[in-house]
Amino acid sequence: MGDKAHTHPGAAGRASAADRPTSVRNVVLVGHSGAGKTTLVEALALTAGALNRAGRVEDGGCVSDYDEMEHRQQRSVQLSLVPVEWDGIKVNLLDTPGYADFVGELRAGLRAADAALFVVSAADGVDGSTRMLWEECAAVGMPRAIVVTHLEAARADFEEMTRICADAFGGDDPDAVLPLYLPLHGPQAPDGHAPVTGLVGLLSRKLFDYASGERVESEPGEDQLPRLDEARSLLIEGIISESEDETLMERYLGGEQVDVKTLVEDLERAVARGVFFPVLAAAPAAEGARQGLGTVELLELITRGFPTPLERAAPRVTTPDGAPRELRMCDPDESLVAEVVKTSSDPYVGRISLIRVFSGTLRADQTVHVSGHGLADRGHEDHDVDERIGALSTPFGKQQRPVSHVIAGDLACVAKLSRAETGDTISAKDDPLLMAPWDMPDPLLPLAIQAHSKPDEDKLSQGLARLVAEDPTMRLEQNQDTHQVVLWCLGEAHADVALERLRSRYGVQVDVVPHRVSLRETFGGKAAGRGRHVKQSGGHGQYAICEIEVEPLPGGSGIEFVDKVVGGAVPRQFIPSVEKGVRAQAAKGVAAGHPLIDVRVTLLDGKAHSVDSSDAAFQTAGALALREAAAEAKIHLLEPVAEVSVLVGDDYVGTVMSDLSGRRGKVLGTEQTSGGRTLIRAEVPEMEIERYAVDLRSLSHGTARFDRRYARHEPMPQQVAERLRGELRAAS
Repeated sequence: MGDKAHTHPGAAGRASAADRPTSVRNVVLVGHSGAGKTTLVEALALTAGALNRAGRVEDGGCVSDYDEMEHRQQRSVQLSLVPVEWDGIKVNLLDTPGYADFVGELRAGLRAADAALFVVSAADGVDGSTRMLWEECAAVGMPRAIVVTHLEAARADFEEMTRICADAFGGDDPDAVLPLYLPLHGPQAPDGHAPVTGLVGLLSRKLFDYASGERVESEPGEDQLPRLDEARSLLIEGIISESEDETLMERYLGGEQVDVKTLVEDLERAVARGVFFPVLAAAPAAEGARQGLGTVELLELITRGFPTPLERAAPRVTTPDGAPRELRMCDPDESLVAEVVKTSSDPYVGRISLIRVFSGTLRADQTVHVSGHGLADRGHEDHDVDERIGALSTPFGKQQRPVSHVIAGDLACVAKLSRAETGDTISAKDDPLLMAPWDMPDPLLPLAIQAHSKPDEDKLSQGLARLVAEDPTMRLEQNQDTHQVVLWCLGEAHADVALERLRSRYGVQVDVVPHRVSLRETFGGKAAGRGRHVKQSGGHGQYAICEIEVEPLPGGSGIEFVDKVVGGAVPRQFIPSVEKGVRAQAAKGVAAGHPLIDVRVTLLDGKAHSVDSSDAAFQTAGALALREAAAEAKIHLLEPVAEVSVLVGDDYVGTVMSDLSGRRGKVLGTEQTSGGRTLIRAEVPEMEIERYAVDLRSLSHGTARFDRRYARHEPMPQQVAERLRGELRAAS
């Protein structure tokens, strides 16, 4: 790589629909926030001729991060597709947010891509979340390369960053992480920093100077050869060790010269197989220049070293009822299988679905089947509907460039699919199929909201439905206990974006209110109660008297009703009425308005009237009896307790366990896992972990993750219960 001349493609750089899977590369750019992913995408688009020299598309806008919200937040918050063309290959660049709150967009990019570029900053190094993402890609065998940015920063050192990347990403084989080029430095500036002005290719032994804004090839100087030859030897050994020709290493160590063509071919195969991970350097072009440093080399690697869609394993698909189906790998003539990897709304066009076609060919005006299953717990109803494909297009900034069809392996946008949501499968109308949704993180930060005004209330449900259709990492909950509308998010930034989208896209203004957990009540001991409902006000009267005894039961027992009436004191037909009244009152609560649970209510005695007794009268008497018993007893407030599993780096185990204890948590145990991490299991009151998604990120510097599930309700400590009652009285 790096030994081929390139000319400026001009208008040819504008990517259109591909004609065969081998002419497509789908690449996702990942890395921590601020590493320079978006800047790199624009630099690649400029070099490929898709942008003008000012770094703008034809309408004057940016090619990436063109959303107004991204401008206000000064960071990427959504997945963006930027297609370019290089050497006859369509390259779909998928730019992902680096901030942890938008990991759902990142995972959508991973689903749509066949290879990943890890963008790391020479100024910031490799953070823990990037390491975890590397391991995630390694688990599925995704080919990867590393791009070092911000080489202009003070104390930036490419060689040192290469060593850091080898330690972070190399695992048991750090020699699989090696540079393909070494940076060349220009004259030293007054501050002592020498800017990077070019690269020297280790395999081609050519120098590529970008100082003029154009890539100029020349021979390296004699003073550069020792450094070049040392790094070149390491690279050759690294490539040969991953070669499919097992005799090559023995021949090389025996003194045989391996020609560059063989080395390049072995390198490309090793990269495509995901066993060798080259390190490159890149920088944006100077103002008015056409090519940024390292961008030509990076496009060469993508088009020649990264795999085609044909090399990706065929997705596992089933019929909507679960029967498995086998598909040929990425065949444009096979049955249609595509997936919605992102859904967005345009104020003029309406809903736009970004789709990846895995099999078959998608055509404009085609009627297709849309299936969505498996996300019911996040507010998405299962659905199987037929819809007509409207306009097909490839996006570029705010522009949508029309195409007539999209073949297997390519990505494009579909307008106005009214029912399709992120994660849905699009297949042939007469052969409906379903892909399992990709793994998505659980939203664990609750955001309780209410409409700001009556007009907002009328639009709220529709706005929320559209919001969760776009972003499956959000979960919508209509809490029946607290009567709150709760939007579960991944973090504070995620919540801010949700509120902003509700306001700006859907015209819904909402107020954030304190989130309430679902509390319960129970009796602290035995108590008796008498319910007397006797009324005579002309006409048909009401008469019912019942006597009950209430006693607590173990957690999880619910409400148990026992009939011990003797002698017909309460006629048999009215005993179910008493139980109905007791259960209705228990659902309303007997002290603070929270449902009563885990008690046994025993009906002991009562009185009836031959004329005035009725079902309604005994229901009322049962409720009165339960309230009277509660007035004589000590009522415990029960709080929900969650079982929490925290996966954290060993360096932060003590900090996390101490924090859990401070949240009234009980650590149940720890378990050592791979990668220098520990799994901590604990039980913590849900009231204490409402903001744990935010706090844990701070405690672990973004390297830990957790999940939670409801365990049970248990008595709240007296002092906490009193404080809560005081807050409720003050609020009312």
